[in-house]
Amino acid sequence: MLTPLRLALLGALALCAAAVVVVLHSHHHAVADRNTVLVVSDSTPVGHAAKTVPAAFRDSEEAQAFPDPAAAAHHARARAPRTHAASTTKTIAPGAPSDAQVRRDLRELEHGSAGGLAGAPGGRGLLRGNGLAEAPLGAPDTIASVIAGGNAIAKFPYVLGGGHGSFSDGGYDCSGSVSYALAAGGLLRSPLTSGQFAHWGASGRGRWITILANAGHVYMYVAGLRFDTSGRSGPHGSRWQTAPRSNAGFVVRHPPGL
Repeated sequence: MLTPLRLALLGALALCAAAVVVVLHSHHHAVADRNTVLVVSDSTPVGHAAKTVPAAFRDSEEAQAFPDPAAAAHHARARAPRTHAASTTKTIAPGAPSDAQVRRDLRELEHGSAGGLAGAPGGRGLLRGNGLAEAPLGAPDTIASVIAGGNAIAKFPYVLGGGHGSFSDGGYDCSGSVSYALAAGGLLRSPLTSGQFAHWGASGRGRWITILANAGHVYMYVAGLRFDTSGRSGPHGSRWQTAPRSNAGFVVRHPPGL
């Protein structure tokens, strides 16, 4: 028989058990929140899970990239790039511009006098009015493939973490974009984060490809054209750009031989 005293004791035990569950549940989410970021959009379709992005995927220039996770969720996925075995030789690729020209071009890109960089054959790519790039005459096949890969996702939506779970995605962040284009040239087998790009390849400028990376952002120049999620003209703007930007604070890397 349950006396009033026994009922009181049972009630107190039930309250204690509930409190323990709440504390454990809160602790679990606190731990998860330190390591992941939950990306939720008001337009996320019913039944679609919100995208959980590891904390390693941080983009310090995300605000300048017109992020649109809802558009990425509905966008057709890009095909995985058809990679080929890139040469690991450290010899200079045929037709590459000289060291002096590379240094001059990067200075011009950074200081705003890059008007003549696009459109000329002999090491410099052409940016078309539709936002797509064209490889220069005489460029190595690898460079043509990297540019073709960049074109394939040039106007895709920006979404943090995009292109990292798989090369085939509906949207790409800064490092996902650079990874996709390089993979199309056979230079990567799996996506890298911006922090990883800061240690990838060889140090210094390249003759065909120069990558600028730090822990928060990455972009690159391919045949004199900037491929960057930051600075686009809008949510559907091309990642290919000729506008100058500051390279300060970035580690400079390049694929060996390119």
